[in-house]
Amino acid sequence: MSSVKLIEVKEAIMSDNDAAANDLRKRLSREKTFLVNLMASPGAGKTSLLLRTLAALKPDFNMAVIEADIDSVVDAEKIAATGVPSVQLRTGGFCHLDAAMVVKGLEAIDTASANLVFIENVGNLVCPAEFDTGAAMDIMILSVPEGDDKPLKYPLMFSKCRALLVNKIDLLPYSDFDMILFKQRVYQINAGIRIFEVSCTSGEGITDWTEWLKQSVNRFLEKP
Repeated sequence: MSSVKLIEVKEAIMSDNDAAANDLRKRLSREKTFLVNLMASPGAGKTSLLLRTLAALKPDFNMAVIEADIDSVVDAEKIAATGVPSVQLRTGGFCHLDAAMVVKGLEAIDTASANLVFIENVGNLVCPAEFDTGAAMDIMILSVPEGDDKPLKYPLMFSKCRALLVNKIDLLPYSDFDMILFKQRVYQINAGIRIFEVSCTSGEGITDWTEWLKQSVNRFLEKP
């Protein structure tokens, strides 16, 4: 009776991606380019938050954006309209970006002159959390309408991010979202995460978020 060989394809893919991501991170560190990976569900407000962020930080940094979608250029067009260079990655069915895809996006950007680059990852709370993009910082956005139980359902996403933006807080009076309980759940997974309560509609909390990010980027750029 012949034996069956088992090949762990996912482990090999993840290992290769981790190596590529680490190489990219080292390269961007040498080039003094700070790469931010934004992750969220569809409709959480990634593009709206990004537009607010770009407007606030435009006087301080030379920025660019890598947009990722399964099949669309809508968000890239919105970013390009602000004057910030933008490249669209169409993943053709993939529900995430990996390091190799990000390298492709960076090839279309003059990283020598861009010291802050944002990735707007594919809208998803599962797959993007599994793949290292080579970013210096992972950020997630969760909107109030999504509910306060999401840390229980998607712990990996919450565990790997440096900061969490709770968007659409202007809807709190019309929702059963429990912010105190939500934060307790998040801190049980990731005690060091920074949480910002924001509204892209009213602008509440945006300054706190962008000032924190500005300080983080400046610390990175000042490293010898």
